[in-house]
Amino acid sequence: MAKASRTKKEEVKYELRLYIAGNTPKSVAALNNLKKYCEEHLKDQYKIEVIDLLVHPQLAEGDQILAIPTLVRKVPVPIRKIIGDLSNEEKVLVGLNIRPVKQ
Repeated sequence: MAKASRTKKEEVKYELRLYIAGNTPKSVAALNNLKKYCEEHLKDQYKIEVIDLLVHPQLAEGDQILAIPTLVRKVPVPIRKIIGDLSNEEKVLVGLNIRPVKQ
């Protein structure tokens, strides 16, 4: 059977969750770096959820967050995690198994 066609907006291939604790320099850097990499390499194929553990500390247990900031790739499986401010683009792309978009 043929799959139903989807528009570009519906094709979320990467679900990313960034755990932070407040508006610290490392948290801000991690979010800015993540947004930049996603725009450059994933275009419209991603969704970022930011979880501030100062507001929702109970959410750390679900993804077993031990340090912050931590980026969790929920989809596609397997789940992958990267800890830190995400300043090393190559390590982030390799860690998340992201192949750059062809230009």
